[in-house]
This record gives sequence, structure tokens and C-alpha cells, in this order.
Amino acid sequence: MFVAREHELQVLEKLFTSDSFEMVVLYGRRRVGKTALIDEFVKDKRVLYFTAIQQSAKMNLEDFSRAALSFFGMPDSTPSFGGWSDALSFVAERAAQTDERMVFVFDEFPYAAAAEPALPSMLQIAIDHGFLATKVTMILSGSNEGFMENDVLGRKSPLYGRRTAQIRLLPFDYADAAKFLTNTSPQELVQYYATFGGTPYYLARIQEADGFESNVLRLMFDNLGVLREEPMMLLRQELREPASYYSILQSIAGGNSSPKLIAEHAGVGSDSIGAYLKTLVDLRLIERKVPFGEDPSKSRKGMYVVSDPFFAYWFRFVGRNMSILDGNISEEVTSRLAFGPAFDTYVGQQFETICLQWLIRNNAMGNLPFVATQFGKWWGNDPIAHEQTDIDVIAADSLDKTILFGECKWRNSFNETEAIEKLHQRAGLVRGYQAGNAWLMLFTKNPVSESTRTRYMDDERMVFVSAEELYTA
Repeated sequence: MFVAREHELQVLEKLFTSDSFEMVVLYGRRRVGKTALIDEFVKDKRVLYFTAIQQSAKMNLEDFSRAALSFFGMPDSTPSFGGWSDALSFVAERAAQTDERMVFVFDEFPYAAAAEPALPSMLQIAIDHGFLATKVTMILSGSNEGFMENDVLGRKSPLYGRRTAQIRLLPFDYADAAKFLTNTSPQELVQYYATFGGTPYYLARIQEADGFESNVLRLMFDNLGVLREEPMMLLRQELREPASYYSILQSIAGGNSSPKLIAEHAGVGSDSIGAYLKTLVDLRLIERKVPFGEDPSKSRKGMYVVSDPFFAYWFRFVGRNMSILDGNISEEVTSRLAFGPAFDTYVGQQFETICLQWLIRNNAMGNLPFVATQFGKWWGNDPIAHEQTDIDVIAADSLDKTILFGECKWRNSFNETEAIEKLHQRAGLVRGYQAGNAWLMLFTKNPVSESTRTRYMDDERMVFVSAEELYTA
């Protein structure tokens, strides 16, 4: 099932219609949908498609030789190429003999380069002395994000400067993730996103007719669940010290947000925790947040959170209970671990993420009251109430000093008037913006009452958005 990725497909199609050589570097962590995107793009095109695997350089070269020779109509008895330079030169020479455009996909390029370290240099020579004269659209794809950024895109790479486009494929946001679940209620869609995130492979494993809880238990809590070991598998593929990163993620998911506390609870040296955290940030598994309006490089209020919803859920509810789950426990106990009292609080936190994504989406479409240039969340001291407080979501234009404050309530019922009045009061806590000129939004699980809508119907700066409207607006 292929959904979304419209912009990426448009970019690839535009490159394909050019009259010159194009080289696209496509990368993203495993399961994010790189192969699905490539397959959708090339389905109606002339394509030489090769996927490297974790094997010796000789065997990868033999596999590539068979693919290339077959593509150009050479007899099956033709011997394999003596080296990668010969193989790549052959493809470039044959491609130059025709004006017909073709796509050359080299999938999982890092696997081939790991077995043959000189491969990037050999490909650079083939590009400079062969492919540049062709109408080939080359796609170099890989799941090892560190390798793709350093050894393909990095300044020290032989391939530096050759790419004409790069696509870092990321998980879907809440709205695109919902396209996998067309017969699910908005409230349950929020729960699905909070638990599975936006990674296509995870979403495609869901059997929608079974319902949310059944899918979570089958995929993550069952000993044979396909997502039971998923985080550790990804860490093993991407990182040299998966056990250390696992402990750090577990520490952050457990509520530790400062480097000092994360290191202490993970059993990692304080002198090395910074490097570990940077790697996880680069992988977009965690994020360092600072209160809206503060300089990230100077703020002392920075806090690390697990930013990927699937990893956030897994480390909070699955990973920490692994020793219990490995035993022969009842379905009732498993359900209690998966959807206990902490679950609604957790979904409420992810609901804030969804509301922020909604703001960003609607800003891009020009649907907000103004064009915002900054987004975030604020927390700190309320000098009037003499307490620590926060503002769930913020969108602002720093030049015009226009701002929107949002409160996110993932509850079946609450005092709506009180929530709105508190939002009014907190609006003055962000420096540099006038509270009287602020727009206010109340995001809710269920639509607010008619009495509340009537009370604020003349206030154009007060907007109500329910979960249903998040998926229909």
C-alpha cells in the first residue's frame, strides 16, 4: 500500500524529465519507506535496479553484474565484471549510446561500500568520465544515515558535489499516517499515532478491523509480535554500541531529561553522554526542546524527550516490562501493562505533538490567521500564580510579533471555561509578545459544548479544534 509522499514523487519526476544526468541521494532509517517510494517512481520507467546486501564485495559485484548485463540484453553466459570500475563504466557507456532516459537505482549503497571501501571513489570517477554525458537518473539509496551523510554527502566524500538532489525520508506526520487507517475514528487515530508513530512499515502491519488494543497486543506484546524487538534491531543496525543507546532511550522515556540524569540512570559516563545524545538526535529518535523564544545554545531549561512516538511508547510500556512479558502472563495482565493508568497521560502528551503538526500543516496551506515562522511550546514560572506552568503549543511571527497560544486537552470532560481563562492568563508569559493581540486555540478530544461556543462566538481570536477536526480540516 503506497500513500502520501506526493512531494518526493514530484521531485523525482521532475528530475527524470531533465535532459542531463541527475543523481539523487535518498536516505532514511530502516522501515521508513525508501524502497516503496523508489518502486512507485520507477514502476512505469526503464530501470536498472540493484540492491546490495551484507555480503562480500565479490558477491555483490557478481549480483550487480548479472543485473546490469541482463538489463542491457547481454547473454547469460557473459562473465561477471572484473571490478566495480569496469561494471560502472559499462553501464555509463551503454547509457550514453541512447537518448532514452533510464533510471539507475543502487539501493543499500552503504552495504556495497562497506565491503568495498573504494566504491565511492570508483563511482565518482564513473560519474565524471561517463555518466555526466548520459540522461541517467541515478538514485543512491541507503538506510545507514550516518554513512549517507558523511560518506556520500559529506565534504570529505569523493561523491561530494555530484548529487543534484537529496531526499531524507522521514516518518509520516499524524495526517499522512491516518491514510493507512481509513475506517478508524479520530479518537482512535490519535491513539494509533501515539503508539505506532508515522513509520510506514509499522502502520502497514496493523489489521484495522481488529481494533486498536488488539493490534498493539499482537504486534508489540506477543512474544512473536513482529514489532516486539524492533527498536533493538534498528539500534543494532545503525550503531556500534546498541546496548548503551538502548539504556539511554530507556532513561529518557522514564522521565530523565537532563544529560546528567540521563547518564546516571543509563549507566553511561557523564563525559561521553553528549556524543551519545547527539547521535540519537541526528537519528531523530530524540529531541532537545527549549521553551519557546529561548536560544537553544544558551538556554539552561533544555530537556531531552523521545521524539519518535513508536519509540516513546515502546520504551515506556514494552521495554521496561520485558522481563515480565517474557513470562507466561495472562492477557489481562498484558493489557494492564499496555493500557494502564499512565497510558491516557502518555497519549495526552502525544496529542500535543499532533496539535503542533496540525498548526504547521495549516500554516503551510495559509489557513492560520497569520503566517507563522516559529513553532514550539513554553514552560517556566508564572510570577502571578507563583507556580510552574506551560503553554502546550505556540505559533508565532517573530517579525510582526503576532502569536497564537494553544491548550491541548485529551480528556472526555473538563471545565472548558476554566481552561480558556487560564490560557488567557498564560498568554502574557512569553516575552516580546502582547497578550491582548494573541490568538487562542483550544484543542480537545471531543467537541466543546454548545454553551462554550456560544459564549465565545463574538471573539474571533478564540478558536476551537476537536480531534475530529484535526483529521477533516
